[in-house]
Amino acid sequence: MTAAQHEITMNRREKLEELLKSSPQDPFLHYGLAMEDRRAGDLVGALARLATAVACDPDYVAAYFHQGQIRAEQQNVEGARQILREGISVARRLGDAHAAEEMTGLLDSLS
Repeated sequence: MTAAQHEITMNRREKLEELLKSSPQDPFLHYGLAMEDRRAGDLVGALARLATAVACDPDYVAAYFHQGQIRAEQQNVEGARQILREGISVARRLGDAHAAEEMTGLLDSLS
């Protein structure tokens, strides 16, 4: 990561953290910070933020997908399967066929 990229990432993170102070239950802010953690290589932190996003809004479908991806990257196949099944159920209930298909594809790819 270049110095300029690092500065942009820090500015983005700082902005999200500042917004979170006034809206601590905003799942989008937790999701955004999770993506920053993931970009920085902090998969444990990213998973924690994604879990918080789901706790704030159990219908936040993207958080399920990314938890599944990260768990698969960590070789936690059963954990990935579990969260993806939950996410597929939520996506179907919400009528989000695209997200359900995306998570189903990831689920099917896990060995």
